[in-house]
Amino acid sequence: MEPRVTDNPGQSRFEIFDGESGEFAGFAAYERSDDRIAFTHTEIDPRFEGRGLGGRLVHAALDAARERGLAVLPYCTFVRGWIGKHPEYIALVPEDRRPRFHL
Repeated sequence: MEPRVTDNPGQSRFEIFDGESGEFAGFAAYERSDDRIAFTHTEIDPRFEGRGLGGRLVHAALDAARERGLAVLPYCTFVRGWIGKHPEYIALVPEDRRPRFHL
């Protein structure tokens, strides 16, 4: 079974659940404004590290932002690093903000 990512707006975070056990494995916290989403922190439980869950989580969260037409502000270093390795997502970051995030 594949890991599952859901948006939990009540806690302002995307959450990922392990595909095998269904356990909560981590989250990407965000702050939302009208047309922007600022990712502030990403955390994967140490028991689930090394499985690529962080990347899957960020990928799903950025895809959701794209679908909703939101600009992305990657304050979280993990999200920023992931975008840097996947240039097809740089367009989500407003052009005038890219220098601030070294993108």
